[in-house]
Amino acid sequence: MSGKIVNLSRVRKTRAREDKRRRGDENAAKFGRSKVERALQDARAEKDTAHLDAHKRDGTDEE
Repeated sequence: MSGKIVNLSRVRKTRAREDKRRRGDENAAKFGRSKVERALQDARAEKDTAHLDAHKRDGTDEE
């Protein structure tokens, strides 16, 4: 009976780390956005802001 001695605490921690990484990868694939999608959303937001700013009225209304 010459088996390898295993530290059970280390095995549990390693398994927990692997499970956490696997869940994180699944969530990234499920909910994450690609770099192109983020850039597109940022560009659209900037364009919308510029469009709204172009239609602002000045505070100097003459009556």
